[in-house]
Amino acid sequence: MDSAGDALFRPVRTGNAFEETVERLLQAIKLGVVPPGERLPAERDLATRLNVSRVTLREALHALQESGFVESRRGRYGGTFVCTAPPDTVPAMASHVDNLEDALTLRAVLETGAAEFAAARELTEHECAHLRARLAECEVAGLGEYRRKDSRLHLAIAEISGSPSLTAAVADVRMRLNELLDGIPLLPKNIEHSNRQHAALVDAVLTGDAPAARRAMAEHLDGTASLLRGFLG
Repeated sequence: MDSAGDALFRPVRTGNAFEETVERLLQAIKLGVVPPGERLPAERDLATRLNVSRVTLREALHALQESGFVESRRGRYGGTFVCTAPPDTVPAMASHVDNLEDALTLRAVLETGAAEFAAARELTEHECAHLRARLAECEVAGLGEYRRKDSRLHLAIAEISGSPSLTAAVADVRMRLNELLDGIPLLPKNIEHSNRQHAALVDAVLTGDAPAARRAMAEHLDGTASLLRGFLG
């Protein structure tokens, strides 16, 4: 493996290990570090380089296999190979990819601030119940409705920040992000992880821990950003 491979297969951070592992593998594939038809490094070696568990690595590889980027081959010369024909992209996304980093930056500024201010306020019983209801909807949402329920939860946090202008801005940037998210697959492992992060975020807001709410939101957004950069970058 050359120096580019060493750079891409560096240790990931722990907060969003699955999402960052997917991002790193996609970068290696898209940048040609592992060319089409070639085999990825052995699982043990790759897990060590990325500093993730074999379970996390296998989950990431499974997600990429389901998405059509890699395939598994059995036998003496088996392993995980990059597909010779990449999966089809969504044509409508092409005009939006250039705006990815701008949208991610704006979202990070707006939504971390919204979470912090929501936690800093003394919430009414109605606001608390509203937030819990939106969280519950996310936790039981199926794949077909998850992004809509997820959007509603994030908007609910903005709403209870007490700033209609901030809520409108979060809604605008969420529309931009949803156009980008529609261009990548829904990964069940990411949804499971997102729901755990949502629960920690809502708990921080409801207990009035503003710094923890800001940190939880930032970590949650980082996971989504990793997937978007990996699939669309």
